[in-house]
Amino acid sequence: METNANPGKNLIIEVGGKKYARYPIKTHLVTADNKIADVVERYAKPYLKEGDVLFISEKCVSVTQGRSYEMSEIKPGKLAKFLVKFVTKSPYGIGLGCPETMQLAVEEVGAPRILLAAFIAALTKPFGLKGMFYRVAGPQARGIDGPVAYAIPPFNHRASKIPLNADKVAKELSEKINASVAIVDVCDMGAWIVGKSKDVQKDILLKALKDNPLGQTNQQTPMGILREVR
Repeated sequence: METNANPGKNLIIEVGGKKYARYPIKTHLVTADNKIADVVERYAKPYLKEGDVLFISEKCVSVTQGRSYEMSEIKPGKLAKFLVKFVTKSPYGIGLGCPETMQLAVEEVGAPRILLAAFIAALTKPFGLKGMFYRVAGPQARGIDGPVAYAIPPFNHRASKIPLNADKVAKELSEKINASVAIVDVCDMGAWIVGKSKDVQKDILLKALKDNPLGQTNQQTPMGILREVR
């Protein structure tokens, strides 16, 4: 395992007075033809030590579950085309800011809940309350990943849904490799845990990944190892 951080990132971060290394793990281009357990066993397991936490990009897991889609394959309905007009554009990515990704959210959450989320967001926006749409719509909507120009092809033209049964996947992987496992969504806005094995310390992990040590371009590092530096 290479011990270098991805370009522009630090290898070591301090959390709660302790230092942690975030080792990015390079893999081949993971596709729907792969099983996430095989990828983890091949690339991560040989380097794990006692006390380590393996963190995996939720997009990587989604891809292996066949939940990544070419934008041209997604056919937005009338509701998606209507709601996308009210989405605040973010400099960090598309999110639900295009009809195709909004359509994936409608499929995942259902039209009634999406409409309720949009209604509550509209009511609370004048009062300066942000993020109400995602609070109501839930993680299935929040976890929709749209294409970004800097992603490695073909994922610069694909969108993905949140992994299915993420906690179960993390638990099964943890048992297979005998280490703590977390499936995470990390970006330049921060991190959140999509699924985890029971022994993962959530607060430490989120703070340790807040600057997004993984990479989506030619780094090809969809997973990493968090290790306390003693």
